[in-house]
Amino acid sequence: MRKVALRRHARLPEGYDSNRVLATTVDAWGRGIWLICPHAELVPSSLGGPWLRPRDRHPFDAQLVVDDRGTVVEHTLHGVGLWPSRVDALPNGRFIVQGAAPVPARDAVSMAQIFGRDGRRRQSFETGRAVHFLMADRRNHVWSAYADEGVHADPLSCAGLVRWDSGGRREWGYAAPEGVEYIDTVYALNVDDGVAWASYYPSFPVLEARTNGQMRVRTSPVTAARGLAVHGRAIVMLGGNRQHDRLHLCRMTDHEVVVVEEAQLTRPGGAPLKPCMVPVGRGRHLYVRDASAKQWFALSIQPRGDGTWA
Repeated sequence: MRKVALRRHARLPEGYDSNRVLATTVDAWGRGIWLICPHAELVPSSLGGPWLRPRDRHPFDAQLVVDDRGTVVEHTLHGVGLWPSRVDALPNGRFIVQGAAPVPARDAVSMAQIFGRDGRRRQSFETGRAVHFLMADRRNHVWSAYADEGVHADPLSCAGLVRWDSGGRREWGYAAPEGVEYIDTVYALNVDDGVAWASYYPSFPVLEARTNGQMRVRTSPVTAARGLAVHGRAIVMLGGNRQHDRLHLCRMTDHEVVVVEEAQLTRPGGAPLKPCMVPVGRGRHLYVRDASAKQWFALSIQPRGDGTWA
């Protein structure tokens, strides 16, 4: 089995190493983003913690560090009123933060807050329970995907995959076609401009949902993948069949995913890949972070026209 090495993509600069990372991602423009706070602690949460939260009272100001291919820009987000777990960028210099509202556990709700270019909070909206992914694209769409604790208990989460506009208005929710199982838990999500790809439990089909209303569900022999990269009819799945470093290189027909090759993913230089946090899929790019959440690595697929791989 051949090996495929990740490449280094983005790192939180050393000057911020004393800060706790509250949330991090690679956004739709390929920029590394870290939401950081110098004073944070781990606390339990009924929404899927433990959560990192500031020790200070809410709301609080947080620093947002953006690494755009070596150019680092810092922003201040004023009045963050959540225990953050996810962050992403929106068009026009805006950012979205998602997490648990700081209320007693019995009343806990999951919220998203949108911040303008000036770092001031503009909108807030409920996102539903057990958010497993929250990702934005460059066309003012926000996609949220859920785990079973939300799907079976919360009307906002029950579709399993939901699309919002960038102001927090719900635009669409997944309804499984006849003969296809509904979403129990989304294991892997890839968001590109105008389209989301998801692999979900229990039968792990590959769902393609487009903002123009087109939708397709393909059967797949790969179960429990944790990361997806998609380019045309080519798709790469990471962590399938519960092997954390396994890559399944596949091509898609109209109705199914066909495995072309299996490979082993490694760290840069060939060192073994340890079990990693949930990867981020952006079109043909797949981003994997290290255990510290301060370093992002990347894999970009380059399929040939005949379905084989370069």
